[in-house]
Amino acid sequence: MATYNKFEQFVEDLGSGFHQLHAAGHALYVYATNNTPSASLDAVKADLLTATEQNGYAAADMQQDFTQTSGTGTLTATDVVWTATGAGFGPIRYVPFYNETQTSPADPLIGWWDYGSSVSPAAGETFTVDFGASVFTLA
Repeated sequence: MATYNKFEQFVEDLGSGFHQLHAAGHALYVYATNNTPSASLDAVKADLLTATEQNGYAAADMQQDFTQTSGTGTLTATDVVWTATGAGFGPIRYVPFYNETQTSPADPLIGWWDYGSSVSPAAGETFTVDFGASVFTLA
């Protein structure tokens, strides 16, 4: 199972109003990388390079929704599935996500999942980013 982590800059960005997490707000995207994220140093997508977009892999819209009940906010999203074609893609180990809509700063990072080891899906194989019951909660 993947381990979820947040980028420290996300907390400041959220407090500064850079993110609209609800479905009609900003588009949140996931991408894959084999470069180790830094919670304290990485702040925008350009800080953490992506795997080459090819052979069935490209950054993808999470199609998220944000709801609030009794003071607890929950971010949910539709699972993202990449199906490898041709020579496949990878290696990848980390799946960060960011706010695609925000322009200043451009593409601020929110969090990432660490899958524990690198994988390189071959043609016909899939890699699923499973968000489970929620991406995260704010209480």
